[in-house]
Amino acid sequence: MKILICNDDGYLSAGIALLAKVAAQFAEVRVVAPESDQSGVSNSFTLNRPLCIKKASNGFYYVNGTPTDCIHVALHTMADFKPDLVLSGINHGANMGDDVLYSGTVAAATEAFLMGIPALAFSINDRSGQYWATAEKAVHTVLARVCAQSAAEPVLWNINIPAVNVEAVQGYQVAKLGRRHHDQCIVPFNSPRGETMYWIGGVGAADTSRQDTDFCANEAGFVTITPLTLDLTNYQQLGTVNTFLQDIQW
Repeated sequence: MKILICNDDGYLSAGIALLAKVAAQFAEVRVVAPESDQSGVSNSFTLNRPLCIKKASNGFYYVNGTPTDCIHVALHTMADFKPDLVLSGINHGANMGDDVLYSGTVAAATEAFLMGIPALAFSINDRSGQYWATAEKAVHTVLARVCAQSAAEPVLWNINIPAVNVEAVQGYQVAKLGRRHHDQCIVPFNSPRGETMYWIGGVGAADTSRQDTDFCANEAGFVTITPLTLDLTNYQQLGTVNTFLQDIQW
């Protein structure tokens, strides 16, 4: 079995090193990740300049592009490595609810899924580095089951690990995506030249009114697994649009 690993935090992140270490217990592993932090780039491609891939001293490969670029470069230039599974992460910070629309971590897994390869995106709801032992156990448990079973069709799973110690994890729970749209608060500041510039900062508060969401389950100490689909069609509104179109003539 062969596992391709990517992320959006860059090839030097602690999360991707841990993910590669755990995955190596189950399969032959290759890491192809961005050269620098690409958080929030979603599924973007680099179309305005050429890309190159290099091998670092730690054995990982890095690309001067986005997570989506990395998946394409890996799959189309490395004839000796055809992955059976793609892993993305472990992201430093959660990717829950509306975050999946912006996440480069989820985007890498999504691109593999679009190309017919099962893909899992891992994130930990923490940036302090205190809970890597929890992340390691969660990833190992999930991969042991995934690698032992053959999926009937490619899957795209978004997995979030809670910021608790190993003994405090309550288990694993399937969860729906919650809602937490970014506030997009704009923080102004002045450049050394006196120009007004802006940081986009902060995220909105999670909607905790629904107890079956990833936000609530993760807060309760569960590792959440959310199966994702890419069909954005609003089926409930097909009839409404059809009614709108009635009697409209070209």
